[in-house]
Parts: sequence; C-alpha cells; structure tokens
Amino acid sequence: MSGPLDGIKVVEFSEIIAGPVSGVLLSDLGADVIKVEPPWGDPWRGSPTRVGPPEAKESRGFIAVNRGKRSIRVDLTKPEGVKVVHRLVSESDVVLVNHRPDVPYKLRIDYETLSEINPRIIYCELTAFGRSGPESAKPGYDIIMQARTGLMATNGTIDEGVPRVIRGTPPVDFAAGYAVSQGVLAALFHRERTGRGQKIETSLLSNALYIQSLPLTYVPSAPSAQSQMVLEEFPAVREAGLPYPDVDALYQQNDRSPAYRPYYRTFQTEDWVIAVGCLSEPLRKKMADAMGLDDPRFSPGYDQQSEEGLESARQVVLEAERMFLEKPASHWIDLLERAGVPVAPLKFVEEMVFDEQAIANGMIVEHEHPLAGTVRTAGPIFKMSDSPTASEHSSPRLGEHTLEVLAALGYDANEIETLLESGAVSGIVSPNSGA
Repeated sequence: MSGPLDGIKVVEFSEIIAGPVSGVLLSDLGADVIKVEPPWGDPWRGSPTRVGPPEAKESRGFIAVNRGKRSIRVDLTKPEGVKVVHRLVSESDVVLVNHRPDVPYKLRIDYETLSEINPRIIYCELTAFGRSGPESAKPGYDIIMQARTGLMATNGTIDEGVPRVIRGTPPVDFAAGYAVSQGVLAALFHRERTGRGQKIETSLLSNALYIQSLPLTYVPSAPSAQSQMVLEEFPAVREAGLPYPDVDALYQQNDRSPAYRPYYRTFQTEDWVIAVGCLSEPLRKKMADAMGLDDPRFSPGYDQQSEEGLESARQVVLEAERMFLEKPASHWIDLLERAGVPVAPLKFVEEMVFDEQAIANGMIVEHEHPLAGTVRTAGPIFKMSDSPTASEHSSPRLGEHTLEVLAALGYDANEIETLLESGAVSGIVSPNSGA
C-alpha cells in the first residue's frame, strides 16, 4: 500500500532545521520530496558531527532532519539553473521555502513567479518574523525566537548570569516544521475540492508564540502574577539596571500558584531521578494517598493563594522531597504506577534509540547511509491503517539525485552534459572527483 501523499511531488528550497523538518514529515506520508541545494549544499551539512571526508559534506545534524528526500544541486544565480527549477516546479505540487522575504524574488522562486508557471502549485513560505511589520526583513533562528518571545526567560535556567538557551532541541524550529506540513496538507485538501493552488505563510515568530499560549494568554480580569510583574513592575526594574539573575528572581517569585509544586515536577530518589505528572485534582489526591503525604489542600476551606496556603504547599514539597530520598526509583515507580499516577524515570535522549517501547511502536527506525553506516533516528510520528506511513531511506548525499531528476524532467544526455559543464547543476560530491 502507498502512503497518503503518494504521487505528490514537493520541491524544497530550505535549509538548516525548520524547513527541512517539514519536508521529512511530508516524505513520511509518501510525498516525493526533492531538496534543491546550492552547489555548496545546505549549510546544515556542516553541523556537528561531520561524517566522512570534509568534501562529502555530511553531518549527523543534516542526517537527522533530511531523511527520505532526494537532493539536486542547482546554482540559482545562473539563468540555466533557474530554468531547471522552473521546469521542476511545473511538474510539482508543493514548494517549501524558508529564506528571508527578499531572497525568493532574487532567485526567481517567489510565489508570483512560480504560480504563473504552475497555477495549481501550493507554495509555503516560512519566514522569521512574518511578512509585515518593522522586523519583517530580519533573519532569525531558534535561539533568536527563544530570546525574542520570552521562551528563554520563562524556562528559568540561568548560566553564567544570563538566561540559557533551551539546548536539548530547537523547539521553535520543530514547531514551525510541523506547522508548515499542516498548512500544506490543508492546502492540498482545498485544492482537491477547488482545483486551486495557493500561498501559505507561517513564521518562527508565530510558532514561538503559539507554543507559549498558556503563559502568553492575558485575561485582564484575572492576570497571572507574572503578567502583573512584567506589565506593572518591569519597566522600573529594567530602568534600575538590575543584573539578570535578580530580575529572574523577581519574575519567578511571583509564581503564587502552588497547585503543581509537589505533583508536577522531578524528584531525586535514593538512586535516581523520577518525574511525576498530576495535572488534575484526582491524580494529585492519588499521589498523596499512595505516599501518605499529609496535604491540607484536600481539606475543606483550604485557600491555596493565601499566605498560609502557600506555606503549607512549601511544607508538602519539603516532605515529598524527604520521602523520595529514602527509597530507590524502582520502589516509587512501582508504588505510584499501581496507584494510577503518571510517573517515569529520567532518561537521556541518547538512550531512546534503544528504548523498547519506542522501538515496539516504530518510533525509532534504522537506515543505511553510504558514509555513516547504520543510522538510528526518530521514525514517522503516526500510523495510518489504510495508507501507511514509511521511512525507508536515509538523508541524501549532496547532489545524489541531480542526474536522475533531470532525466525524469525530459532532459536528454547532451542537455544534461551542457548543464553540468555550465555549472548550472552538479552531481554528487565524490571524495575522489570533488564534483
């Protein structure tokens, strides 16, 4: 059986992480994703850790976000190269672009140009700050959006006196990649009903804000303590020039909601760290009963926002911390699971490529890469009963499919040779030839 997007051709003009992630998601659904790279390749090919000789331009970072695609090398500064991609677009369904707003026009891959060539094309443009406003022309990366939108500050981790970037994953990039794929799927459905293509716009900024909807949402009649601090006190704090750790202390101390403190956090046990996640009152009661925690929150008339309520919440936290230290993680996991409490041991992400649960559900897949050998990575994010998703191929070598794609577009051998000689296109990077 074929994937749900079997027969859909996607042309990806994207690099680094956010745009490429969307291409992987569409490839998992069966789309033929053709990654158009400049002669020097996607810059992310140079990310740590390199694989193979330097001239091969392969890296673990690139492999992680480009599996299942085909790669062609095209010089879009040459008219002949532009003609190649225009012919490719004329036979395609979707175009993905993540550049500064002015770049597509310079390279002749803007929506206006490509929709003239193929009116049914679905064109998704991912920018940093959106198309409008005073910052629309600025470039942006995940770290910029973490800082710019409050994600970094809200995370509350300080390193050498300044807020530390969320390092385990680039959350804004991945959120934007998911958004692009969702928009493309909606536009494909719309085209199926109307026959019309269209342009989709999303941005790193919009996705950084959306994934922070919980702290972001402002209700004037019931503002959070942090909202009041930021809106009412922060201007004076900033003018006073306080060092960032002092500002962060003021921001964090305004969290007067003790509801989650003992019930939605990590704890050190006798031998390892575990996490508990009780986001409902019944679950919190189950955890307290299972552990024998004396929590006054379950008593009639308890006011969790009063000073007395806050102090009692702090005492419950201290008591829970003391109890967890007395016995190993396995004891607490068994006890809490039997009580129906969500609990898990802390793991490092590097362990997950051999995780039994993940492997049993196809969440970890293996590919053979010509330079890296057997690669394990995250697999498709969902299963479909009638049109199964699949992840059969590793990331492409730079220019690996140039000749193949040109031939499929109808270029004959002489035309392909002319294009190669002009430098408008180039094939796979070979350690021997350097081509």
